[in-house]
Amino acid sequence: MDEQHQRSWAEPFKIKMVEPIRMTARADRERFIAEAGYNTFLLRSEDVYIDLLTDSGTSAMSDQQWAGMLLGDEAYAGSRNFYHLEDAVRKYYGYSYLVPTHQGRGAEHILSQIAIKPGDFVPGNMYFTTTRLHQELAGGTFVDVIVDEAHDPAADYPFKGNVDLEKLQELIDRVGAEHIPYVSVAATVNMAGGQPIAMENLREVRKLTKIHGIRVILDAARAIENAYFIQQREPGYHDTPVAKILREMCSYTDGCTMSAKKDALVNIGGFLALNDANLYDEARNLVVVYEGLHTYGGLAGRDMEAMARGIEESVSDDHIRARVGQVEYLGRKLQEADVPIVRPIGGHAVYLDARRFYRHIPQDEYPAQALAANIYLDSGVRGMERGIVSAGRDPQTGENHHPSLELVRLTIPRRVYTQAHMDVVAESVVEVYRHRAEARGLKIVYEPKYLRFFQARFDPLD
Repeated sequence: MDEQHQRSWAEPFKIKMVEPIRMTARADRERFIAEAGYNTFLLRSEDVYIDLLTDSGTSAMSDQQWAGMLLGDEAYAGSRNFYHLEDAVRKYYGYSYLVPTHQGRGAEHILSQIAIKPGDFVPGNMYFTTTRLHQELAGGTFVDVIVDEAHDPAADYPFKGNVDLEKLQELIDRVGAEHIPYVSVAATVNMAGGQPIAMENLREVRKLTKIHGIRVILDAARAIENAYFIQQREPGYHDTPVAKILREMCSYTDGCTMSAKKDALVNIGGFLALNDANLYDEARNLVVVYEGLHTYGGLAGRDMEAMARGIEESVSDDHIRARVGQVEYLGRKLQEADVPIVRPIGGHAVYLDARRFYRHIPQDEYPAQALAANIYLDSGVRGMERGIVSAGRDPQTGENHHPSLELVRLTIPRRVYTQAHMDVVAESVVEVYRHRAEARGLKIVYEPKYLRFFQARFDPLD
């Protein structure tokens, strides 16, 4: 082991500006969570001490990004910031054509509308909530083709995001390649615990789909974190820069949807990137209908400039090593206390295994939702449920989906919190785990039609 791995690491930045946060009293938190219907999404941010709800749009931007904000060209058409963004995407991701959108789900919506026909099937390495909904609204059916290890939170398989090639081939044989518009590949896989896909597997997916004339579309929101895991875990890549690994990953795909609010270190923004000129023509026509002109896509020029600069910063090996290192630090603290978490530790979050945490609470009583609420009650730390509530209902039967993973996600914003904050989070989770036998489940008292985890409300069971 070399000297670098024997010694402590530190963040590759120093703090220039701070934002005060406050701890609330337990009695106040009891009132706040009840008023929020025991849904952490419905809490006011001012009532949260350490906010680990999401890493989407919650990063701290750099001085260079803020400087770029002052150079925003707010022309309605042909903003120079669009061309800066286009250059950055071509340089680091390698795609030919760019359609900016207000965030990732805008790109998902446009892609689904132009690529999916009613009756189509979209295979993917585990669903994501908004992605699957857009596919369903376009008339498609999502089919999970992820490896079985992804559904076992205790398995130490290094690439749980891998596509099971036999499952993919079986689907092609069953429905026909003409009914599969594309394979949806997430890197990393959020719902599996921030788990990566291996380069070798992505290469094999490309080979199989090329035989059948099927596109591969990458969910690139956290692809740089995935590239880091390839660098650390996959033979032949340890000395390869993350930026070069990212380009190779993208080379095995035909395009990507991107929520730039993750890897690209901005508070708002996304894009759809493509290599097919005809598909791009359809996309840039539809973006005018739903988002804005094809050279701004619902974004201000300043936001595109911040995104372009954020992309360049995000592929720095020092940056991504520190980013994932902070997540690993929290995960190891919880493992040392025997708290059940998803293994291996993911790239953007630590996922608590609510099934093992609350063995006495059945899944239909929403144990992960209850756990997220109880952590907030203990310390003011806000996480989020990733289990039966997030999985939603079958659009045909109306019955609950029952995912094998029932998780609470503690998501670390980039460049926001210190190691001391992670210590506070770990201590809170350990305390809640000590009192796990006292916990009770929840019942839904309000449920919206779509993406219920955002707005559903709950009451405690007696």
